[in-house]
Amino acid sequence: MIGWFPVVLMIVLLVWWPTLNLVLAAFSWRVPVPTAKKASTDWFTFFIVIPALNEERVIESTVRHALALGTPETPVRVLVIDDDSDDGTRAILEGISDPRLHVIHREPPRARIGKGDSLNQACQYILNHAELDPARTVVGVIDGDGRGSPNMLTEVANMLRDETIGAVQCGIRIQNREGVLTLLQDLEFGAMMDSVQLLRDLLGSVGLGGNGQFIRLSVLASYSWSDSLVEDYEFALRLHLDGVRVRYTNSARVGQQGLPDVPRLLRQRARWAQGNLQCAHHVPSLVRSRAVSNLALLDFLLALIMPWATVPMSVVFSGLVALGVVTTTAATTGNVLTAAPTIALTSATWLLLLFLPGLVWGLVHRLRLGDEPLRRCLLAGLCYPGFLLCGVFATWRAMFRRLTRRNSWAKTDRVPEQPLVAE
Repeated sequence: MIGWFPVVLMIVLLVWWPTLNLVLAAFSWRVPVPTAKKASTDWFTFFIVIPALNEERVIESTVRHALALGTPETPVRVLVIDDDSDDGTRAILEGISDPRLHVIHREPPRARIGKGDSLNQACQYILNHAELDPARTVVGVIDGDGRGSPNMLTEVANMLRDETIGAVQCGIRIQNREGVLTLLQDLEFGAMMDSVQLLRDLLGSVGLGGNGQFIRLSVLASYSWSDSLVEDYEFALRLHLDGVRVRYTNSARVGQQGLPDVPRLLRQRARWAQGNLQCAHHVPSLVRSRAVSNLALLDFLLALIMPWATVPMSVVFSGLVALGVVTTTAATTGNVLTAAPTIALTSATWLLLLFLPGLVWGLVHRLRLGDEPLRRCLLAGLCYPGFLLCGVFATWRAMFRRLTRRNSWAKTDRVPEQPLVAE
């Protein structure tokens, strides 16, 4: 009986994973409670910040798309933070003639020390514009490859007319999803993470990402931007700790490039995992905070602990797999015929538990979004376990970088795009 313990424990772990995914999938059809819309005389000015480092392949298209988001009701300015690019980024920006475009060229030694520091400088720049009304100005962040949906600013403005909301995170989609790997990334953002954010919107623990986040300038003005800000998720933690309400909407989305090959994907995910690892020091503050509900606290703790737990859990799981194979082999030696049904049942159970989550998200993607054929969605779902394995490898890499104090901005390459032609 003891010899079967590793197999039983491993099955328990496998059952937990698809069960969690099924619960999350149930939130795919949840619609956030709409905010009360006030009179149309309420207006907001938007400042869209674009951090850029060697973005010559996409920067012109990104800037022109961001400028095109503005309307008479939601006027927009675009601020590009060129982080000492040594390609053609600067020349391309100089060739864009639009009074709404502002560019800051960062120089050494401050340059290239992280995206967070670029955002610090952007906030300082915006706050120094005395003519801006902090109560009616919203600062958004769009990555160098980001493409906001045409209704994005209107949707964000409608949500922020509820004065209790301090920040809004928009949904994310992958725009170049021709290949299986990029479709997997869209499966992750458009289906799985969308469901996670909808659940967090209910719990009051919405996280902010580097793409498609919008924050009131009056909220930003309450923070000091003289020291380095660790980016994205940590700022969301700061907002929640200070009692600032953060909402999520998938009625407006930001399209971004997916990475078409595994090496670049691992590099990107290692950077993301490292950012989460750096946020672990907020755990004591979250536990003590009265502004964070118990359910939100549980979600935050899971998000902060999981990157640290991934490495030891992957070691334990690999050991359980090896022990399970050895135990099963030993139990069936010399008795293969009578053990054949047991082997078949065990194998079928393993395969079902392994592939079920990905197939569920493939169906969610097809039914919820409807812009990809069912066969492609199911194919991506079958490849989902391998995609998750890439995440495990990336977390190992992030752990190594964290322990060796390597905190540089690990930039990934872009795929060339055709710029948007100004009308």
